[in-house]
Parts: sequence; structure tokens; C-alpha cells
Amino acid sequence: MRTSLFRKKPIDTVSGSEGEIHGGDALGRHLTVRDLTFFGIAAIIGAGSFSSMGQACFSGGPGVIMLFVICGIACGFTALCYAEFAARVPASGSAYTYAYVSFGELFAWIIGWALLMEYSIGNIYVAFSWSGYFTNLLEGFGLHMPEWLSTNYRSAHAAFDAGTAGEGLLAWNAAPMVGSLRIIFDLPAVVINTLITWLVYVGVKESRNVSNAMVMVKLAIIVLVIIVGITYVDISNWTPFMPNGFGGVMAGVSAVFFAYIGFDAVSTLAEESKNPQRDLPRGMIYSLVICTTVYIALALVLTGMVDWSLLGVSDPLAEVFELRGVKWMLFIVSIGAVVAMTSVLLVFQMGQPRIWMSMSRDGLLPKRFSSIHPKYKTPGFSTIMTGLVVGVPIFFTDENFILDFTSIATLFAFVLVCGGVLMLPRREKEKGRFHLPHMNSRWTTPVLYAASFAAVLVFVPGYFTDLLDVSHENAQQNISLLVFWPLALIIAVLAHVKDWSLIPVLGLTSCCYLLTGMAVSNWAWFAAWLIIGLCCYFAYGYRNSKLALKQG
Repeated sequence: MRTSLFRKKPIDTVSGSEGEIHGGDALGRHLTVRDLTFFGIAAIIGAGSFSSMGQACFSGGPGVIMLFVICGIACGFTALCYAEFAARVPASGSAYTYAYVSFGELFAWIIGWALLMEYSIGNIYVAFSWSGYFTNLLEGFGLHMPEWLSTNYRSAHAAFDAGTAGEGLLAWNAAPMVGSLRIIFDLPAVVINTLITWLVYVGVKESRNVSNAMVMVKLAIIVLVIIVGITYVDISNWTPFMPNGFGGVMAGVSAVFFAYIGFDAVSTLAEESKNPQRDLPRGMIYSLVICTTVYIALALVLTGMVDWSLLGVSDPLAEVFELRGVKWMLFIVSIGAVVAMTSVLLVFQMGQPRIWMSMSRDGLLPKRFSSIHPKYKTPGFSTIMTGLVVGVPIFFTDENFILDFTSIATLFAFVLVCGGVLMLPRREKEKGRFHLPHMNSRWTTPVLYAASFAAVLVFVPGYFTDLLDVSHENAQQNISLLVFWPLALIIAVLAHVKDWSLIPVLGLTSCCYLLTGMAVSNWAWFAAWLIIGLCCYFAYGYRNSKLALKQG
């Protein structure tokens, strides 16, 4: 059984021009490198910049730009690893497919299950954020939506229990009742999810055209926000640079990393790309560079316009202009947020069905999930199921729980992608395809580890002593760091012994470090989620896998 759990898809099955590793009906190929770059920007710039960035700035102060740089570098290394896989395995499925050819079936299932958290469950958070900005936009037109139709039930119930004044309590008190049940749900979030599901269902060309238009609009608005915001920057707000120390900076890792998780959605569009071996890597890297630059500029402007302690809100861009009295920008920011988050919903809603389609083609899910609509050439059934997975929880969950839940799953996927590249045999450079250069890490990685360890000892006195102090205020993160340092040492030793390539090693190490910013409760929820997924795998996928049928 142990061997069968790690059975791998042979990578040489993707040497053909269609690059079809899974088998099944083909999707329509319509996407160019520009389209893929725009899809990447569409997925990355959204709830991260218009919503979760506020919490990150509140935790880390102006120093949060260091976290954006760290995340950008980690994602940069990871994007190069994704690009190498995309060039070798030009098929839908993203990290799921990549894990299948490198680690084997069990890890492929685990990462496919984790990606459900990134795409579908992540879209729940985006839908809530979209709703908030949309209702604000309606207020600008003098239209008011009842609180019980623009608030999620869980938040309203929590506000009632705590007696907290605000929208939640108003919704609870004003909600109509059916028997003893109060009717409270976020109608805009439900509606936008329904519309996006329909758009993705009818075709990738239609989705591409809408996405490209929205990217142009939101980039123009963000550039305007930065230009106008610079004129209100007070550099005294950047002091202290890290008001809560580096621990405070790292405390915002889930919020910041949520801002980056979209670039890997590009890899799910492999079978709809005209030249996936060349264009997928470029699309991922271009979008990541553009968005990292935008995020750093936005963080500097936000923390420069007002004191960092005022940014712990769900709409930071609107908040800073309201505090500085620039009322005319509020309307523009609301438009930008609605457009930006719509594009994120669109790309994520495209990614999840294609992962399910790939898993179904491999026999890990029922065949219905891989059915292609005869007219629209999209995975129709999987698209509808994605809409339901996003739409139903909107009625009983809230955005705070979703944020951390999504970030840890994505980081886990990135760790496996970087590690997966290290498992692949080296190949010769081919014209017209991306090639990840082999940079020897035999000595570089151990030297970097030793230098980092020495620097911490010299410049951060008491660092390792604090890690062993279970009563420390950052005790939860310290537990993760106590695991990270030995793990990093193991990676350095293996890099030396096995002559691993430097880029995936750095990607693997940096993503593992970012995981230290997750709380123990996040790990507990993630473990519970994986246990549920493993139960599903052994109940269906293990026996019905195509590789299992071949072996049987």
C-alpha cells in the first residue's frame, strides 16, 4: 500500500504539442501572454490591497513593507518553480498536477484538497469584501441597503452577543423573522458569486475580455490613489518604523500573503493557453513583479497618510482619504475596489473547476467533474459546483475566519511546488520554453544558513532564549520558529549532499519561514481540513485512481 500511495504520473506523457497529461476532452485555447499576465494581476490585486492590507499595516506599522518584500521574494522564487513545472507539464491542475508528477498521488490529493481552500474558500472572503465596498458605493448614489441584507449572520450574532454597536447589531435588531430564525445574509455577496459563476460557465473568451477590461480600470485607479496619496504623506508617520517589533510585522503574514496568492491561478489555465510552455511562465512572473511594486507603494502611502494604529479596518484605502478629508476620492476608491474584487472572484472561480477537472480525469473524483460543456468548452459541472461551494458558506461564516484558513493552505501548496522541482530530473534547455537555470547550492545554502544564524546571535541578543520561553507574548510563533531552524538546517544539508538547485531551495526555505507566522489555531484547522480530505481520498480516490486501475 505504501508504494501505491506514492504512485506518480509519468512526466514524459506531456511531451506532445497538446501537453495533455490527464486525458479527456480538450478546452479551447485562446489565451496569450498578455491575457495571462492580466489574469495574474486580476487575481493578485483585489481584496489584498483594498481590504486585508489594512490589518497588515495595523500589525506591522510602516515596517510592513518588509513583509511585502519578503513575501514578494518568496513568491518570486515560487513563481520560477511554477514556471519550470508549467514548461514541463503544460496541463490544467496547477500545484495538484505538479505534485502528481513529483511526489506522487497522495501528495497530489492533499494539495488538490488544500487548493480548494485557496480558490473556493478564499473567494468567500473576497465576496464579503466586495459586498462591503459595493454597499458603500450604493450609499454614494443615495441608495441604502438594509443591514440585514448586507451583513453575514455570524457577524451579526457576534455583535448581538457582545452588545457591540454598529452594522451587525443593527442587522440583528432589524431582521425579519421566520419563526424563531432571523433572516440575515449578505445579499450582494450571494449575487456577485452567482453572476461570476455564470460568466465562467459560458466561456473563457468572455471571461478574458471582462478580466482585461477590469484590470485596466483598477490599475488606473490604484495609480491615481498613489499619486493623490503621496501629496498627503507625512513622513513623521513612518516613525517608529516597526512599532510592534519584527514580531508585529510577521503577525500580518496571513493578511499580506493573501494579497499574493492569485499568481498561481495562472497555471490552472495551461490548457487554454496558446503556447503554455512559453507564455505561462512569463504571465506569472510579469504579474508578480507588477503587483509587488504596487503593494509596496500602497503600503508606504497608507502608513504615510495616517498613523498606523488607525488602519485596522476592512477598507483602509477609503479610511485614509476620509481621515484626511479627501471626500471625492472615496467614490473612486469604492469603484476601484468593486472592480478589483470582481476580477479576483472571476479568476479564482476559473481556477477551482479546472483543478477538479484534472482530479476527475485522474480518477480521484467522479467523472462528472471532468465533463466539458459541448458549446462553451468549459468544465461546466465543476464550475457550478464551485459556485455552490463559494455561495452556500456565505450564509453562515464570516471573513475573519476565512483569511487565515486560506493563506496557510496556499503556503503549503507553495512549499510542495518548490520541493517538487527538486525532485525532477535535470533537462536540456529547449528553444521556446522556459528553463529554470541550475544554480549550484552545494556551498551557497549552508553558508547562507550559517550567516543567518550568526547574524541573529549577534544582532538580536536573547532571540533563541525567547524562543524557549513558553510564557513569551509571541509563544505561538516561537513554537513554529523552533521547528523552522532545524528544518532549514536539514534543507541546507540536503542541498549540499544532493547538489540541489539554488532557486527552489530558497523558495522552499522562504515559504517555510512564512509559515511560522501562522498561529497554532490555524494549524489545527488546517490539520482538521486535511483529515477530512484524506477520508474522502481513501473512500473514493484511492480505489478509482487511473493509476490504481492500471496496476490492478
